[in-house]
Amino acid sequence: MDVVVVDDHPLFSRGLALLLHGVSDGRVRVVATTDDASAAAALVRRHHADVAVVDLHMPPPGGVRAIAAIRRADPMVRVVALSGLAEADAALEALRAGASGFLPKSADPEKLVRPLLAVLDGWSVVPEALLRQLLEDSAPTGDQGLLGRLTSDERRLWRLVADGVPTVDMATTLHVSERTVKRLVANLLRRLGVTTRVEAAALAGRVGLGKAEDGRL
Repeated sequence: MDVVVVDDHPLFSRGLALLLHGVSDGRVRVVATTDDASAAAALVRRHHADVAVVDLHMPPPGGVRAIAAIRRADPMVRVVALSGLAEADAALEALRAGASGFLPKSADPEKLVRPLLAVLDGWSVVPEALLRQLLEDSAPTGDQGLLGRLTSDERRLWRLVADGVPTVDMATTLHVSERTVKRLVANLLRRLGVTTRVEAAALAGRVGLGKAEDGRL
């Protein structure tokens, strides 16, 4: 899997590249790095990256705008936001911009790499405290009728997303390719009016998706 790192500290970028390559036994390859947030989207698109790792505290236009630009350029790219500070508001802003996860740069290297690899496998990674806050305020009100506006296939896919099922396992369950799963999930997120799987999971709890009878999903 190919990764682009967007960070204005070259030593961190190089160290992360070596760490990811070593811990993943070569499965993960950092194909490019940049210290220019405005160039991130074009770089990700040029290298057909699977994942972008973006430092939130980049010089203007900043990490959040870089995340939004990357997601607009290719909704299938998964983005992990990094920050050296424990800022709930900044992390939530990144998630709403389209990040699939948020991780502190101060974490132990092993604790940083494992969640990154989980994101590569289709998981969303959010600290528990942030997830609680997101569950409280990310989903719009008045969407109780949303379930009825979705097809049975869309509801089934949403349930998989809400349960945190990785992309590869979704592909097996749905008998389609991983690329098809990514396309279907991107379409579902647009239908739901959210930008990330984390927000989709939060919205699922708010509209009662988990309480519906299995035969109706």
